[in-house]
Amino acid sequence: MNDEAHFSAEQSRARAAPRLPLADGDTRRPGSDSRTSCPRSQQAFGLITIAKRRDFLAANSAKRIATKGFVLLVRDRNDGDAVKRLGITITKKIGGAVVRNRLKRRFRALARDVLSERGKAGADYILIGRAGGVERDFAKLREDLLTAMGRVDR
Repeated sequence: MNDEAHFSAEQSRARAAPRLPLADGDTRRPGSDSRTSCPRSQQAFGLITIAKRRDFLAANSAKRIATKGFVLLVRDRNDGDAVKRLGITITKKIGGAVVRNRLKRRFRALARDVLSERGKAGADYILIGRAGGVERDFAKLREDLLTAMGRVDR
């Protein structure tokens, strides 16, 4: 005797909704975000981040000023674009990811504070982190950057 003939093909109760959204998108949420996109914090201060290796290499042959917390490279692009660009480089010799990220945050804040108002339009600024930059007081880093920028202008 075949037992399969006696089972019902109907579902006995409704199933709960799946925990994961459907493959074609979640229908409970709107498809687009109605908020306008805001500029990144660097762009709001007139600074654009340098991401391409060739730009870092081009700045490497430019003016170089060493301080206790960083090395500043300044390159005038002469391309007619008035945007100031910022690049930050910190090697693994400085420390682990936490230390490097902390130093990057300090350099970004320093650039927003100093370069946005005193930087030369159409120039690339590269900050290369040094081991002393992590422990150095922010006010001293600011003084170092102002001094280095004054030496570049000479």
